[in-house]
Amino acid sequence: MKFTPEEMLAKLPFPPNEKWKNGVWDVESFRQGNVSLIFFAPKVKDYQTFHEEDEFYFIVSGKGELIIDKERFSCESGDAFFVPKLVEHHFENFTEDFATWAVFF
Repeated sequence: MKFTPEEMLAKLPFPPNEKWKNGVWDVESFRQGNVSLIFFAPKVKDYQTFHEEDEFYFIVSGKGELIIDKERFSCESGDAFFVPKLVEHHFENFTEDFATWAVFF
């Protein structure tokens, strides 16, 4: 199976709704067993805090900062990050074209 950022961007319903205050910015691309692949492209503000699963982020495009448990990391296309389950994290100061894959397991 192949998944592309362009394909996933086309599936994102950006208008605001109950899930996201400024629009829906993620789409589940794949799920099998306890592994899921999410495409995430936040706009304006990233409201996430923590998750019940471990996760990897693979930055696809743009630049920004990932705050993991109050520690700030710069991020850009090509970078990868691990975030343990139940650890607060979110992106800040990201560019308009920012997008990332997230693998939950």
